[in-house]
Amino acid sequence: MRHFGHLAPEVRQRLFHREPCVFDADSPARLLSAALGATLYSPATRPRLAEDVLKQAGRGVVSMVLCLEDSIGDEDVAQGEENLVRQFTDLAGRPGADVPLLFIRVRTPEQIPDLVRRLGPAARLLSGFVFPKFTEERGIPFLEALAGAEAASGRRLFGMPVLETPELMYRESRVDALEGIARAVEKYRSRVLALRLGVTDFCSSYGLRRAPDMTAYDVQIVASVIADVVNMLGRADGSGFTVTGPVWEYFRVPERMFKPMLRHSPFLEGQAVELREKLIEHAMDGLLREISLDHANGLLGKTCIHPSHVPAVHALSVVSHEEYSDAADILRPERGGGGVLRSAYTNKMNEVKPHRAWAERTMLRAEVFGVAHEDVSFVDLLAAGIPG
Repeated sequence: MRHFGHLAPEVRQRLFHREPCVFDADSPARLLSAALGATLYSPATRPRLAEDVLKQAGRGVVSMVLCLEDSIGDEDVAQGEENLVRQFTDLAGRPGADVPLLFIRVRTPEQIPDLVRRLGPAARLLSGFVFPKFTEERGIPFLEALAGAEAASGRRLFGMPVLETPELMYRESRVDALEGIARAVEKYRSRVLALRLGVTDFCSSYGLRRAPDMTAYDVQIVASVIADVVNMLGRADGSGFTVTGPVWEYFRVPERMFKPMLRHSPFLEGQAVELREKLIEHAMDGLLREISLDHANGLLGKTCIHPSHVPAVHALSVVSHEEYSDAADILRPERGGGGVLRSAYTNKMNEVKPHRAWAERTMLRAEVFGVAHEDVSFVDLLAAGIPG
């Protein structure tokens, strides 16, 4: 699979200075953690789940979570498990089918070995599990169960803890909670693919819900948690993990209080005025701003609950030609001693030592999402990625 692989080769050639790389479920963990992109969630009870998975893969989705937790009722868990086994078996019986990275969001640690056993040979399509409401105390049993299921199946399996408990919201318990999470994930580092943020649960601790014209970063109490999670768990010194962005809840806005957050000019230049209107109508201007703020705050990838959000996440994850040029200059071997240089675009200072970690992360993102041509904007990428 590859990002933008659903586009025709000639379209990719027109858009990309350097095309996204090809990867699969057996690729190195560092690559996969950056390549998750827009991780689309789906209830595990959907009767045509196998068809849905293939349909979304054909539209550019490379990672999905099939959910047995909050998205279904307590009374539907057993039926959801049975459906997952049927649907995985269906997918496994389609040789050559383009299947994205598939994860199951479970409720209890005991579900992990049970589901792997019940999936049988179809478990080869499973990339791992998502652990809800992760803390040190709750999380260790999930990680131990994952390690046991991996050993029993002979299949590499990853875990993605969701950080969403009140202990992380409350100021008096936050540092202790983060230190505990850090201990748990460090112990099982090779099995933790990424950390996911459950901002909806964060908001529920205070009876809050962000409006479609506000981002998670406008809700200050939530923004403070994101900052502390990145501070302690997303460092660039080798100790950190990929931290993914929060879910965007809206598909359409009947009425808005504030002006749209999308400027006219990029869409005029790209002759995409109708696209701008469509994005605003479906609350996508808020999503685009939040994705940009995710990147600015050290997050990569995003939880998505609607397919229409996927092209936006991927379009804004592509590295611009200017970013690529700066990163390449900073990482030149002869720059190893440090120093300051003017960017090739002559509009900024590149300071080699302080900007090196940024450059390395940018190059990893360039590998998985590609580098746009100099004259290609996010509007061009977004327009190309939206299904016709």
